[in-house]
Amino acid sequence: MVKVRLARAGCKKRPFYHIVATDKSNPRDGRFIEELGTYDPSRPITEARLDYDRLAHWQSVGAQVSDRVKKVANLLRKSQAA
Repeated sequence: MVKVRLARAGCKKRPFYHIVATDKSNPRDGRFIEELGTYDPSRPITEARLDYDRLAHWQSVGAQVSDRVKKVANLLRKSQAA
């Protein structure tokens, strides 16, 4: 089963996340199928990026989206609309 979730990168105590589509059984920072965007919690949400077309594609083929990715996507969509 495919899941869209965050993969941590960055230094100790300075997280940076890649939004990835990966197999559910892979480790958090392990191999992934496709990178969909990035998210840095220490920066404004407007600097995050996400490919909404690819996210919609993965949802259409049955991928589960994590709660945090849903929240980031909604915040980013609201900030771009304003």
